[in-house]
Amino acid sequence: MSRSGSRRGIFEGLPIPADKSYLKEGLSRIDEGWTAARFDSLPHVVHILTSKDREGEIQFLKEQSDLIEDVVDEVVHAYHHGFNKAIQNYSQILRLFSESAESITGLKGEMAEAKNLLGRKNKHLGQLWYRSLTLGHVLSLLDQVEDVAKVPARIENLMIGKQLYAAVQLHVQSMLMLEREGLQAVGALQDVRSDLTKLRGVLFYKILEELHGHLYNNGEYSSVTISMVDSDEVPTSTATGCLVNSMQPLSRRTRSIKGDNHIGGPTTADGFPKTSSVDGGSSFDGPDGDSSSDMCESNGHRWKDSKSISREVPIFLSRATPDEFLESMIKADTPLNVKYLRTLVQCLSMLGKVAAAGAVICQRVRPTIHDVITSKIKTYSEEASKSSIDKAAKRTSDVSHPYGSIWRHELFQQKTKNSASLMAAQLVVSPISPAMAPTGDAQLAASQLLGSIFECLVDILENHIIVGELLEQKSSSEVDNVNAPHMNCDASWNPDSESSQATGCFSIAFSLSVVQSECQQLLCEILRATPEAATADAAVQTARLANKDPVKEKSRDGSEGLSFAFRITDAATSVPNEGQGWRRNSNIPQEGYGTARVIPDQGIFLAASVYRPVFEFMNKIGLMLPKKYSQLGNDGLLAFVNNFLKEHFLPAIYVDYRKCVQQAISSPAAFRPRVHATSVYSSSVGLGRPVLQGLLAIDIITKEVLGWVQLMPNYATELVEYVRTFLERTHERCRASYMEAVLEKQSYILLSRNDVESLMCLEPANISLQNSSGQLDNDVTDAEGVEVEIELSDLLLDMCPIKQENLIHDDQKLILLASLSDSLEYLADSVERFGESFISPPTTSESKNHIEHGRHNRSTSAIPKGLVSLANEYRRLAIDCVRVLRLEMQLETIYHMQEMTKREYVEDQDAEDPDDFIISLTTQIARRDEEMAPYITESKRNYVFGGISSVAANASIKALAQMKSINLLGVQQICRNSIALEQALAAIPSIDSEAVQQRLDRVRTFYELLNLPFESLLGFIAEHEYLFSAKEYLSVLKVNVPGREIPVDAERRISQILGH
Repeated sequence: MSRSGSRRGIFEGLPIPADKSYLKEGLSRIDEGWTAARFDSLPHVVHILTSKDREGEIQFLKEQSDLIEDVVDEVVHAYHHGFNKAIQNYSQILRLFSESAESITGLKGEMAEAKNLLGRKNKHLGQLWYRSLTLGHVLSLLDQVEDVAKVPARIENLMIGKQLYAAVQLHVQSMLMLEREGLQAVGALQDVRSDLTKLRGVLFYKILEELHGHLYNNGEYSSVTISMVDSDEVPTSTATGCLVNSMQPLSRRTRSIKGDNHIGGPTTADGFPKTSSVDGGSSFDGPDGDSSSDMCESNGHRWKDSKSISREVPIFLSRATPDEFLESMIKADTPLNVKYLRTLVQCLSMLGKVAAAGAVICQRVRPTIHDVITSKIKTYSEEASKSSIDKAAKRTSDVSHPYGSIWRHELFQQKTKNSASLMAAQLVVSPISPAMAPTGDAQLAASQLLGSIFECLVDILENHIIVGELLEQKSSSEVDNVNAPHMNCDASWNPDSESSQATGCFSIAFSLSVVQSECQQLLCEILRATPEAATADAAVQTARLANKDPVKEKSRDGSEGLSFAFRITDAATSVPNEGQGWRRNSNIPQEGYGTARVIPDQGIFLAASVYRPVFEFMNKIGLMLPKKYSQLGNDGLLAFVNNFLKEHFLPAIYVDYRKCVQQAISSPAAFRPRVHATSVYSSSVGLGRPVLQGLLAIDIITKEVLGWVQLMPNYATELVEYVRTFLERTHERCRASYMEAVLEKQSYILLSRNDVESLMCLEPANISLQNSSGQLDNDVTDAEGVEVEIELSDLLLDMCPIKQENLIHDDQKLILLASLSDSLEYLADSVERFGESFISPPTTSESKNHIEHGRHNRSTSAIPKGLVSLANEYRRLAIDCVRVLRLEMQLETIYHMQEMTKREYVEDQDAEDPDDFIISLTTQIARRDEEMAPYITESKRNYVFGGISSVAANASIKALAQMKSINLLGVQQICRNSIALEQALAAIPSIDSEAVQQRLDRVRTFYELLNLPFESLLGFIAEHEYLFSAKEYLSVLKVNVPGREIPVDAERRISQILGH
C-alpha cells in the first residue's frame, strides 16, 4: 500500500469543508512517521541536525503544525454543537434522577401511613367480605331453585318442537345442577328430581322412536323424505337465542317450531335460564350471562356473529346450547339425515342409554325388515294393478331381448298361419311357460320387485352402518344405566364381544346378517325353495348365521356364510302340452311376504332374474361396509344364490331343455318338409321360410337358453356349454337324417371320393356355396373351369351304365335334402349370431363389478369358438346336401341320356317331338324344380340344376362314338332333343340361361358337322381346332352317315391338321 494511500485512510472522514480542500492536500503530504502508533522523535531531530538547511526544515515543520491546527479547528467547529447537546442532556438526566429520588421518599412515607390505617380495620373488612359471599351464594341457590322448577315444562316444550338435543342438554345440565352441594337437601326439589327422572325415560323412548324411524327412512329428516321435497333447501335455523322468539319470518319447516321462552328472567342464547354459580360463573357450558345478553342486543356485534353461524345450524339443533358437538355439526360436510342420526346417537350417549338403545334396536330389526319388504311388495302390487295391460305389454316388448319369448309366440303364430300340423306346433313349445321364460312377465316382475326392495334395503343398511359405527364409538366410553333393559344374546358370535355388549348386542354385522337372512327367506319364497334350517327360531338363526369374525376369519372358499340345503317344493309339474315346466300349485296358501300377488308364477326358474339384483345389492353393500367388516360382503346372500344356481337351476335347465331337444329332434315331424309350403322361397321365417320344424324348435330353444345368459352373464360358460351339447346332438340327428336319404346311393358314393369332391370344389358353380359359407378361395379361371366341368363329366360318364335303384327316385327325399340344407344354413347363421352376441363387450358397470370382485371375473371371450366350429359343421353338412342334389341331377341326366346309345338315329320321317327319354328328363327337371323351389335359395337352385347342361352336352357328344349310323333326320332329332332340354333348363328362373345355351349349342354344332362334306369338315376343323377334341373330331368320321363320302386317308389328314 502506498504512503499517500495510507494517509488517506487515516485522515479520511474528517469534517473539512469543500472550500478548504487545501487542508486535505496538506494532510496528504505529512509523512507517515508522524501518524505511527508509537511516535519516535529521534529520527526527526537527527534529520534536522544533519540537514544543510536547518531553518528551512524547521519552517516546514511549523507549516505542517499550522495545517494540523487548522484541521483541528475545523473538526472542533463541526462537532461543537453535538458536544453542547450531550452536556445538556446529561444535566437533564441528573435533574430527573434527583426529582425521582425525592418522590420515592415521599411515597414511602405515605405508604407507611396507609399501612397504619389499614392495620387498624383488617378484622372488620374480613367479616364484611365473608358476609357478601354468603349472601351471593344464597341468592344463587334461590335463582337455581326457581329455574330448575321450570325445567320439566321447558323440556316437554322442546320435545314437542322436536328439539331433542336441546331437551337432552337441558335435562343433563339440570340433573347436574341438582347434584350440586346445597341443592341436594332442598325438599322443594324432590318433585322436580322425580319429574326429571321420568322425563329421562320419556326422552329415551322419544329419541329411540326417532332413531328407529330414521333407521328405516320413515323420519322427517331421512334421505327418502328429503328427496321428496320439491327443490326445498336444507332446513336450517335462521337464528338462535332471542331470534327464535323474534318476529322475523321463519321457513316453512320452522314455522311450526316456535320458541318456548315464556318463562321470565334472563336467558341464554338457546332459551335456557341463565344461572350463576357460587364463583360468579355460568353453571352451564354455554356463554355467560353478559355475553348472552349482548347476543340479544340489536346493535351488538355478537348478535350479528350468532346470526351468521345459526344459518348453518340444522333446524333440529336451532335451540341447542353452543358446544363442541354443535360446532362439529356446523362444520361437518355431511347430508342432513346423517347429521340427524349423529344427533340422536349423541343424545343417547348423553343420557347413558347406548346399550339400552342397541338392545331395543336389535329386537326390532328382524320384524321391521320383514315389514319393510312386505310393504314394498304391497306397494309394487298396487302400482302394477293400476297399470293397463297395453302398457305392460309395451314395457315388456321394450325390454325384451331378441332371443326370448316374443320369438317363441311369433313363431307359434306363424306356424298356425301357415297351417302347420299340431305336432309341429308342439315342437316349438318351451319346457317352461311364457311367463317364466328369460324375458317373460314373471322374470321381469321378479327382477323389478327385487330391485325395488334391494334399493330400499341398501338405504336402510347405510343408516345401520352409520348408527352402528357411532354406537361403537360412544360405547367405548359409555357405562350403561343399571335399569336399562338387557337383551339375551350370545356375545360369542359377534365379531367384538365387548363392544357388542356395550351396544346392546347391536352391530353392523348383526344388521347385515338379519337383512341377508330376511332376503334369503324372500328368495326362498319366490323360488319355492325351503331351507333346511327354516324351522329354527329366527333370532337363533340370525346369531348362527353371523357366527364369524370378519377381521380374524377369512372365507376359505367363498361359499361359507349363509349356507342352506334346499328342498324344492311344488317345483315341477309335467304337463303333456307344455313341456317339463315348473308351475305354481294354486292350493298352496298365501303366506310369508305375499310375493304371489306380484309373481303368480313362482319356481326355480326365477333364480335367473334373482341373480343380477342380488349381485348388484351385495356389490353396493360391499362398497358401503367399513374395512373392519369388509369380509362380510364376500359371501352370504350372493353365495346362497350362486350355490342355488349351480346345484338346482343349472341342472334343471339342462335336464328340461335336453328333454325338449330330444323330443324336438326325435319326433316324426321334426325332419318332415312342410306340405303347404309357399311357392316362392323366402329368407324370413315370418314370411314362410320352410325351415324344418325340428331345427326351428332347436333354434328357438337355443335362443331361449342363451336368453338366460342375459340374466346371468357369470354363468355364460355353463349355459353355452349346454347349447353346444344340444347343437351337437342336433347335428348328429341331422346327419342321421341325411344318411337315411343318401345311404347306398350313387351320388353319396361319388361325393365320398376325394377326386370327385376336389373337382366339385374347383367348379365355377361352387362359388355360390362359398358365398353362403363366407369362404372365397376359388381362383379358377374360365378356361380351367371348363376343363374341370369336362373332367368331372367324364368321370360321371365312366359310371355308365347307371341303374335306377342307385338313384334317389323318391322326390320327398330330394325335397328333404333341399329343406335340410336350407334349415342347416339357417341354424348356422343363428349360431354365428349367438357367437357375435358374446363377442360384444359387456356394459361398463358390469365389467367394472366383475373386475373388482374376483369371484365374478370369468371371461366369455372363449365362448364363441365352440359355437363358430359348430356353425361350420352345420354349414358343411348343408353344402353336402346341396352337392348330393347336384350329383343326383347329373346322374339322373346321364341315366336318361344313356338311352341315346341304345338306338339308331336313322329316321325315315321327321318327328315333331323330342325323344321320350328327353321328355321324361325335362318333365322330371321341371317337377323337381317346382318342388324344391320353396325350400332353397335361387343360388342353390342354380347350383343344383346348373350341372345338368354340361353333363347332357358331354353325354350327347360322347354318344356319337357308340352310334353305328345316323342320317339327316337323326341329326335333327338330336338337335331337337338339345333344344327341348335347353328350354326346360331355361325355364328355371335362377339358372344361367346363357351358359346353358352355350353348352347345348356346342352339341348342335357338333352333330351338324355330320351334314358337312369332307372338305368342308376339314375347313371347319382348321378354323375351330380347339372347339372339340381330336377324339371327338375322329368320331364324326367313324359314324356311318348315308350319302356322305369319306376318303381313305381322312383320319390322317384330320390328324395332320390337329397335330401341326
